[in-house]
Amino acid sequence: MKILLQRLAVTLLLAAAMVNAHAAGPVLDRVVESGELRVGMTGSQPPYNTISRDGKMIGLEVDLANLIASGLRVDLNIVKMPFSDLLKALENGKIDMVMSGMAITTKRTQKASFVGPYMLSGKSVITRSSVLAEAKEAGQLDDAKLKLAALAGSTSEEYVETVMPQAKLVAVKDYDDGVKLLLDGKVDAMVADMAICLLTILRHPDAGLSTLKSPFTFEPIGIAVPRTDPQFLNLIDNFVDVAEDIGALERMRQKWLEDGAWVVALP
Repeated sequence: MKILLQRLAVTLLLAAAMVNAHAAGPVLDRVVESGELRVGMTGSQPPYNTISRDGKMIGLEVDLANLIASGLRVDLNIVKMPFSDLLKALENGKIDMVMSGMAITTKRTQKASFVGPYMLSGKSVITRSSVLAEAKEAGQLDDAKLKLAALAGSTSEEYVETVMPQAKLVAVKDYDDGVKLLLDGKVDAMVADMAICLLTILRHPDAGLSTLKSPFTFEPIGIAVPRTDPQFLNLIDNFVDVAEDIGALERMRQKWLEDGAWVVALP
């Protein structure tokens, strides 16, 4: 009951904001008129977003997207696509926002506006090598003998290219491909967000995987929205603030980043 009352409070706040939106922008107009919020995700970034064994999209970002759509009183349409295509799809109007473990960077803010962050992450590595797992700084992986997997189009890929230029970069379309390469011995490690690395260990408890005790970096994760509609940006920003204030986001973080009971739903 408490959660329902909190959701009602958020809905009322958002409804009031929409009533006061005298000059709604193109994205907000489309969402309201169509009754649909299109959110781009990869569907392959647990615990942010992934597909369960029964074919449903689950994850922290899925929960947050559902909460936003509920507050806006519209249907949620999750549009699944490769990570490298997400910002382009946002610019082309194929989706209304991106929620896919996307770090807020200077380069990305040239293409989109960002709401948040709704969580903090950082660059880490998942590996079978006890030596690599004990690395204290990224420079220790800058070795021509090492093969490092990273998600194509991600800040992890950019991080390897910039900080570990001597290592051989193997760009993968999703984390599952990267983990498979690691388990098959075709790469020495995968560079990814700390949450991804910890979850991979939970999913493969007998594979001898390990990760860093502390990430190399810290990155803010946010929602990308079109730069063409400040009214829509303001509305979503207010919503995330309220979700944080009432504890809804904290409960999501506990469920998806700390509990781990949901892992049994994965294929």
